[in-house]
Amino acid sequence: MKKRLISVLSMSLAITFLAACGAGTPKTSDSTASGGSSSKGYKVAYIARAQSDSFAAWLANAVKDEAKKYPDIKLDVFDGQANDDTENSMIENAITNKYDLVIVQPNNGEAQRPYVEKVVKAGIHAITTNARISGIEGASSVDANPYEQAGVNARAAIEQIPQNAKVVVLDGPSGNFHADERRKSWQKEFFEKRPDVKIVGEQIANWNKDEAMKYMEDWIQSNDKIDAVISMNDNMAAGAIEVVKDNPKFKNMLAYGVDGTAEALLLIQEGKMTSTCMQSAYDLATKLLESGNKLLTGGEKQIDTDIGNPLVNKDNVQQYIDILKKSGAIK
Repeated sequence: MKKRLISVLSMSLAITFLAACGAGTPKTSDSTASGGSSSKGYKVAYIARAQSDSFAAWLANAVKDEAKKYPDIKLDVFDGQANDDTENSMIENAITNKYDLVIVQPNNGEAQRPYVEKVVKAGIHAITTNARISGIEGASSVDANPYEQAGVNARAAIEQIPQNAKVVVLDGPSGNFHADERRKSWQKEFFEKRPDVKIVGEQIANWNKDEAMKYMEDWIQSNDKIDAVISMNDNMAAGAIEVVKDNPKFKNMLAYGVDGTAEALLLIQEGKMTSTCMQSAYDLATKLLESGNKLLTGGEKQIDTDIGNPLVNKDNVQQYIDILKKSGAIK
């Protein structure tokens, strides 16, 4: 397991991000240029939410790889460090540096909204992704359906979580479209149908594994039993699982997440995690570069599209592990 987790971490570290904040011109953390001079091609800025987020790192890597298929695109990748001010500054710098396309993975959609609006007003193409910021005229989006991402787990959990269970809930950042919609889905698809289930702990862990671990440490001190961890992403679920991995009292604890990260797939294979929803970074990256190319070349003016939401559990996890092995994400 340790070797496999090392390969997950190495995937996250594969991108050398920029740690920029405040005003000023950012230096690019990484760039991909295939053929042709930058003066004849298109400059694309990809602003990631946070290097510390395993899914955000996976997606940034996938975008880098996909960009290599487009000879006219020069891609620069930046790290928003899970900080609204940092990310907003990077968006402004992308405008100043006259990028042709700015792709934003928001930390907090409403905080980034006015800055993405500035991109559009500057005559620059904009795409928001994971999660989309809806309602910006002239801005495109590539995303998934977060309600269904949680819903596929919640509907399965109705039969899996025992009667009168005690559960804990790990939420993403308040105001984030994916965080809010996934929590809403769990409420409607599970909690309203299973009033016997008691939530004994719920906290916002901001997609972060370390934060989730701290909350889980508190919860196991105050509860002699936790039947399930309901998490809005895999990273937080993995943190909760890490805390109780050697505690026999929690050996039958169920755990649910979203993203389909390499770590989550391996935990499902080992029987430590119940299920996740695959949010394929490869599919998102494919659609991001496809859409970006159409916008840049004048094929489309605005594009809004989603990827699918397959449930991953012990019955089908191997096929997804095989996909990540082919890509090198799992060794």
